[in-house]
Amino acid sequence: MRKSLLSLAVISAFATPSLSFAADAAPASPHTVTYNVGLYSQYIFRGLTQTNEDIALQGGVDYAHASGFYAGAWASNVSWLTDPLPPTAAYTSSSLELDLYGGYASTIGDTGLGYNVGALQYIYPGSKVAGAKSAETTEVYGSLSYKWLAAKLSVVVSNGVFGFRNGDGTWYAEANANYPILDTGVTANLHLGRQEFKGQGTNVFDYTDWKIGATKSWINGVNLGAYYSDTNAKDAGYLVAATNKNIGDSAFTVFIQKTF
Repeated sequence: MRKSLLSLAVISAFATPSLSFAADAAPASPHTVTYNVGLYSQYIFRGLTQTNEDIALQGGVDYAHASGFYAGAWASNVSWLTDPLPPTAAYTSSSLELDLYGGYASTIGDTGLGYNVGALQYIYPGSKVAGAKSAETTEVYGSLSYKWLAAKLSVVVSNGVFGFRNGDGTWYAEANANYPILDTGVTANLHLGRQEFKGQGTNVFDYTDWKIGATKSWINGVNLGAYYSDTNAKDAGYLVAATNKNIGDSAFTVFIQKTF
């Protein structure tokens, strides 16, 4: 049947003068949807392990419009909400982080300077300890980029910030460099960040983090990478009592990711 239909189509094309030999190309859609899934040796967020050095499965979906507007969702398993950080664990059960975000990205004229503004909501489903503050947090952010350099500032606008009360105004500033190495498909990744918590009455939760690594990308959307990260996070704020380990200690992470 497949061969007969193909033959009929070819005969019809030659027998009908009004038909073009090649159809006009369809206009490009202004809508783009992409998906990603990745397996990581651990989940590091702003220098802090979120899975107590255990494996993390992560994935997301992104929508972008040609006008510059975008929206997306991303999720990962976590353990930090049930790990007993000082003074106690905040949740009796919680193993998921869900991020919802949206914004606008564009460039400034012909300068090559890009900008990106948006909002992000962190959601942590689960059962809280009685009286504990919800870890759900809302941030707004803005970034500037030029070629392989980028700088970003994220500011908390919700009252609570990752389980702390009265944290609005907490901010995280970061600088990133993702430098492509010739035509190898390898990108060198550098990162420096600073976290400042507000409303806590102490700087015990403030810290600086940094990261160095590399990512190898293939045209089929597969990315393989590794990086080393470290922070100066204080034990008084980030020591896990059960393991006597600081979640901001130096760490080596490897991952494989697929985008499609």
